[in-house]
Amino acid sequence: MNITFTKAAQTYLAQLLKKQDAEGIGVRLFVSQPGTPYAETCLAYCKPGEEKEGDFKLELELFSCHVEAASELYLEDAVVDFAEDKLGGQLTIKAPNAKVPQVNEDSPLDERINYVLQTEVNPGLASHGGVVSLVEIDDAVAVLQFGGGCQGCGMVDMTLKDGVERTLLERIPELNGVRDVTDHTVRENAYFK
Repeated sequence: MNITFTKAAQTYLAQLLKKQDAEGIGVRLFVSQPGTPYAETCLAYCKPGEEKEGDFKLELELFSCHVEAASELYLEDAVVDFAEDKLGGQLTIKAPNAKVPQVNEDSPLDERINYVLQTEVNPGLASHGGVVSLVEIDDAVAVLQFGGGCQGCGMVDMTLKDGVERTLLERIPELNGVRDVTDHTVRENAYFK
């Protein structure tokens, strides 16, 4: 794995970690919504015991970094740097592969469903303040939950059947259908009431 923490970044982060007053504290690096246009590279404190199973441990000179297993491909060639300026400085993480899709026909079913939801379905729902996410897969049926403007929306059945289900079945032929488990009685944010 090729992830670079510059000397300036290590020094800066080591100073922050020292202020946490936790023996053995390090950092955890991961990508939220990896492989999509919405990917964000994140760095968080990681106290001993907060590591996740499967994390890759990167031993740096001043501390350790735990890299989330699911984010490894997306963090290849990432560079963590710190540049001082008049206001103190700025930590930057450049991960050129964070938004590059790593999903193909051989990827697990849940990853392929999430990829289609993030790249094709949710951008359209976002115009109404909505979002849909995968809860689970039950006997080749994608169990979905709507949120934002889609929760309680009067058009959600049409959105589910004519939009989400059609798109998922076209892209992922082994799916048998979709099921909505959203509580649509909550209507405060609904786009169409």
